[in-house]
Amino acid sequence: MGRSLATRTGLLAFCIFFLLLPGRASIPPFDRDEPRYMQATAQMLDSGNFIDVRFQDKPRYLQPAGIYWLEAAAVSLSGTLKEREVWAYRVPSLLAMTASVVLTARMGALLFNPAAGLMAATLLGTSVLVTAEGRMATIDSMLLLIVVLVQTVLLRVLRDRAAGRSTPVWTAVLFWGALGCGLMLKGPVILIPGLGTPLAFAFAERDRSWLKRLRPAWGWLVMLAVVLPWCVAIGIVSHGEFFQRAVGRNFLGKIGHGQEAHGAFPGYHLAVFAIAFWPGSFFAAAALPVIWSWRASWKVRFLLCWIIPLWVVFELIATKLPHYVLPAYPAIAILTGAALQASGDVWKAWPRSLWGRFFLGFYGFVWAAAGIALSVAGIGLSEALEGRIPVSAWLAAGGSLPLLALTLRETFRSRLWRAAMCSAGAAVVIYMGLFLGVIPHLQSIWLAPRVVELVDQYRPCPDTEVVSSSFSEPSLVFLMHGQVELRNVREGAAMLRRNPSCGLVVVDRRDLGAFQDELARRDIRSLEYGRVSGFNYSTGKWLDLGLYGAPSP
Repeated sequence: MGRSLATRTGLLAFCIFFLLLPGRASIPPFDRDEPRYMQATAQMLDSGNFIDVRFQDKPRYLQPAGIYWLEAAAVSLSGTLKEREVWAYRVPSLLAMTASVVLTARMGALLFNPAAGLMAATLLGTSVLVTAEGRMATIDSMLLLIVVLVQTVLLRVLRDRAAGRSTPVWTAVLFWGALGCGLMLKGPVILIPGLGTPLAFAFAERDRSWLKRLRPAWGWLVMLAVVLPWCVAIGIVSHGEFFQRAVGRNFLGKIGHGQEAHGAFPGYHLAVFAIAFWPGSFFAAAALPVIWSWRASWKVRFLLCWIIPLWVVFELIATKLPHYVLPAYPAIAILTGAALQASGDVWKAWPRSLWGRFFLGFYGFVWAAAGIALSVAGIGLSEALEGRIPVSAWLAAGGSLPLLALTLRETFRSRLWRAAMCSAGAAVVIYMGLFLGVIPHLQSIWLAPRVVELVDQYRPCPDTEVVSSSFSEPSLVFLMHGQVELRNVREGAAMLRRNPSCGLVVVDRRDLGAFQDELARRDIRSLEYGRVSGFNYSTGKWLDLGLYGAPSP
């Protein structure tokens, strides 16, 4: 039995690992968050300063240093610091997301049965948000792993309670230690699911006695032991500025108003769930009546206490991004997988009320539209941005659309288990086509690598000074090894005046008139070396960038 479980777990990890692998090395850094993490990590390794995280000359006081340490370890072990290989920085996310899906399957098996756990892992692992976040060198995959680990420990405690056995001390140490690691990743955010779930469950059960199994009298000291040394160090180094920015502005500031134009209405996360959790979103909606009928079970209440407090908190705060509720997705996947498995071959839990059928039918229509859009996304993007359609885009559409049609057929026949597996297969085909053959070759959106190539082609000196006045994305900073200044045209012209022999300026055609006026005012002639044009997806603008320098005497 143990060998069979190990085999299934290993096979699942293998499948998820290779599902998340395509595009990891071939896709340049995604603006804007990912290259900020990458550049800060690279600077940490270059400087040897593992306490004070910085992006160029500015402190990056958004969260503790945990994620930068993990990425720094991956880059150091790979030996790719000088080459700026993007895949090395993405290794922690790959491993964390793989482990999160495997743990989700394990939790589903413990709560219900192995088939439910496998379906939960399938729905989570093929969801759009997991597939995207698992490929980026950001914090969210690792945070998800910590959340799932914390909930796994809580499940162990609740199973001990149900079996009438004592809970070992190491279980409590693991719980509080995991919370401490979460604090080192994203500060107090981990406490929303980490403490919210047990407190909500104790309230729902009207029983607080089981909380003693977590040893809260001394357990919090374990949590502090993980995070306190770095907190003291950064407090001294930053003279308290880190806590003012990270907690006061970044964490608490998101509650009252939307930061960086990311404000949205309450219900936003529910609205984007259809695409963020696709293809599992329709099946999660269909499973709601079954889940509600199971609400008396402590297992279902535990999962609901995982989902609801976290979801409500992030719906109420002003700043919203789809990945904020990602830590709730494993619980949703487990509940959905269990409902599908329990229904047998034919689904009998369709809504009885007219409004319920209308809602689910409309949701199914949105789900199908999203699936078709994803299937043909490679064709549409390639035609719109490149003017040509690669074979991989046609293969992705040709392989996924029949599976989507099969999904719809099985859904109309009330065979939701089969429909869910068919939709997961369609998702795999879509992702393979997009991340292997389409996205890496969309040259129009990958401006930063082309700008770097142009600069390297015309670099007049080994220590050339480069100013980018019209393209200020952090991916350019990372790929230029930090050797670029993001300034305006006036400062770019001033640099050419000061360093005419070894200076280069990147200017968009829209800003060219202002740049030439500044050069004329300083009595400088300019020479255009080359141009790069493309679409800046971060701003939604087409750019026509020119590289300028002062002609040699």
